[in-house]
Amino acid sequence: MRASQRARGEDVALVDALLSADERRRASSVRFDELRNEQKSLGKLIPKAAGDEKAALLKKAGELSAAVKAADAEQDQAKEETQSLLLKLGNIVHPDVPVGGEEDFTVLETHGTIRDFAAEGFEPKDHLEIGQALAAIDVERGAKVSGSRFYYLTGIGALLELALVNAAIAQATEAGFTPMLTPALVRPHAMEGTGFLGQAAENVYHLEKDDYYLVGTSEVPLAAYHMDEILDADKLPVRYAGFSPCFRREAGTYGKDTRGIFRVHQFDKVEMFSYVDPEDAQAEHQRLLDWEKQWLTGLELPFQVIDVATGDLGASASRKYDCEAWIPTQGKYRELTSASNCDEFQARRLSVRMRTNKDGKQQVKPLATLNGTLCAVPRTIVAIFENHQQADGSVRVPEMLRPYLGGREILEPVDR
Repeated sequence: MRASQRARGEDVALVDALLSADERRRASSVRFDELRNEQKSLGKLIPKAAGDEKAALLKKAGELSAAVKAADAEQDQAKEETQSLLLKLGNIVHPDVPVGGEEDFTVLETHGTIRDFAAEGFEPKDHLEIGQALAAIDVERGAKVSGSRFYYLTGIGALLELALVNAAIAQATEAGFTPMLTPALVRPHAMEGTGFLGQAAENVYHLEKDDYYLVGTSEVPLAAYHMDEILDADKLPVRYAGFSPCFRREAGTYGKDTRGIFRVHQFDKVEMFSYVDPEDAQAEHQRLLDWEKQWLTGLELPFQVIDVATGDLGASASRKYDCEAWIPTQGKYRELTSASNCDEFQARRLSVRMRTNKDGKQQVKPLATLNGTLCAVPRTIVAIFENHQQADGSVRVPEMLRPYLGGREILEPVDR
């Protein structure tokens, strides 16, 4: 755990503080049990005693009662301190994860061909210019109504989102995922249990009056869906595809991606989520990545797969693969999807367990959870507009999406 904290760039001393708190918890528990046993033994002697002996025993009983209450309070305090420190620790990183910060990832694969717009004889427009010409994106009125980093999808933009969502859900359903429409508001335990109230808390919207949190991903309600439950091991894996609005404060990103809809406060997303036997977690991680690659290949987008570095994992993931699509006007790859293996981290915090039955012996233990973005709508629209734009301002519709867009092959600019 110390090595994991060090690799994440987090406080290593937290591990020692936790060990110390746990020692106090254990010691206070032993002390409480000893005093309670002494109290019970004394309670059996009092009815049999008389006179001065009984008075002495009653006095001692009073002293013991006060000591038991104090020991109980000390035990509760030690438990609370231990749990508080435990919740501050991130998951243990996989040993093969590259060590470093946001830019220290390792490129694992590249797919597709980056277009040479110069050879085609025109300068590519960015997604906002294209979206405005198509009457698909309205950021001015989004800002007027809600402020910066908000937007409207209008006309073909709205239809394109619905097409993307339907296509993503269709692919996920075919792969064996159960479609889910999830709550956007969750209680504190659901948010904390999934690991979003640690280092990620600054990007979470909190409704203080009602003590609810707006989710930044349907991963949260999907992870909490089976909290405090025991699933039969022979029914695993259990896979869900959640569609939900997502809300992110984007704290710490001042000045980044301010143009258009690449980085926004509210967006819709289709998320894959898996509950599996921990022994199958690494294989499931690869399966989630393969489904994301299938999706991006179907959208005919050039992309690369990266192994995210330790300092950029987030608290709950032990390993994370990102698929980054090429954005022509930025001249670089940008994140479109992520696939994270959370091992038993979330399941332990949310008390989601599995029941095994081997050789007639039942065992209950934590399972593993994994999540993978299939389609974060605005960024996917950005990638489609920029990579499939034509010289006349139109946008070619990837063949996979055409059945979900009434057979349209081209999105044409609109005269305003």
